[in-house]
Amino acid sequence: MQYKEYKDGIMLSRLGMGVMRLPVADQDDSKIQYEAAKKLIDRCMKIGINYYDTAYIYHGGNSETFLGEALSDYPRNSFYLADKFNLQANPDYRAQFVQQLERLQMEYIDFYLLHGIQDSFADTMLACGCIFYFDTMKKQGKIKYLGFSYHGSPEELSEILEAYPWDFVQIQLNYYDWYYGDAKQLYEILTEAQIPVMVMEPVHGGLLANLEEEAGRELKAATPDASLASWAMRWVMGLENVQVVLSGMSDEAQVFDNIDTFEKAVPLTGEEQEKIKTAARIQYSALAVACTGCRYCCPDCPSGLDIPLLLKSYNEAKLGGAWRLNSLKAVVQEKQPAACVGCGSCKEHCPQGYDIPKYMEEMKAMMGSI
Repeated sequence: MQYKEYKDGIMLSRLGMGVMRLPVADQDDSKIQYEAAKKLIDRCMKIGINYYDTAYIYHGGNSETFLGEALSDYPRNSFYLADKFNLQANPDYRAQFVQQLERLQMEYIDFYLLHGIQDSFADTMLACGCIFYFDTMKKQGKIKYLGFSYHGSPEELSEILEAYPWDFVQIQLNYYDWYYGDAKQLYEILTEAQIPVMVMEPVHGGLLANLEEEAGRELKAATPDASLASWAMRWVMGLENVQVVLSGMSDEAQVFDNIDTFEKAVPLTGEEQEKIKTAARIQYSALAVACTGCRYCCPDCPSGLDIPLLLKSYNEAKLGGAWRLNSLKAVVQEKQPAACVGCGSCKEHCPQGYDIPKYMEEMKAMMGSI
């Protein structure tokens, strides 16, 4: 495993484990399969991954409890743990932080973040008093480094950076968002400010590991034996200000593939960079909604819709025709797009800001035309 110095002599593994896509039972995100998930953590520890990222809301609130139990077998100084304050889940930051320490069964958190700041609630986050409180916790040693994860605009990011001397910032960073989103601007702002970058969604929620056939062919022709995900990981590793690349690994095959990529750490050639640009362009032209499957949109949906699943079908329909929505007829009626009440809660929670009710309404019309 390759490591990179963070600060204060701390060496962090270039690959970090994102604990939000663990194996679950009965397709229920809150039901972590403990034995299978514990095996993944043990494997990661054995191969040298020392950075683990969880959050208050992951796996219905069970990720923290699981991770605390899974890591209790190891010395506390053998790993670094990242956790997050979620304003929307519980605005009482004091109570949430105390609960997190209890769930984790730990006395301190190494890397603590304000979770998923977006333009729509950035001002509320900055004004609620949580930064002063978490800075106090930092002075007491209960937090080692304070930062935030971000899903907003470059303009808002510059303002947030003025609010506190942040130790690090976590952003969604991958080659797709670099060429067709704000990732490049966000990265450059943080680099200019000399703030280390932690990377989430390096494979865009699996999108770049499952490219459209034409886009994938562009990369596979160059290295037939390499996974598409490895291309995305190598691209992110090539950015100098990237500290840790998080991967939400849900099975051992993903762990082994990532380890192979990070151990070799082969830089992309100029020709390979051009191939990635081409693949990104092809993928962009083919895709309707680049959903990452984070599921932030799901918990508050009054109809309990599996929104990522429905958006996947929406993309397939936009690419291949409305008939592809026939598969949704196997879904119980109260979970189909027509069950959307248009409340907009999903849109408020979506890190990408997608107008999900609009897509549901469009799917409803498309299904009616089949």
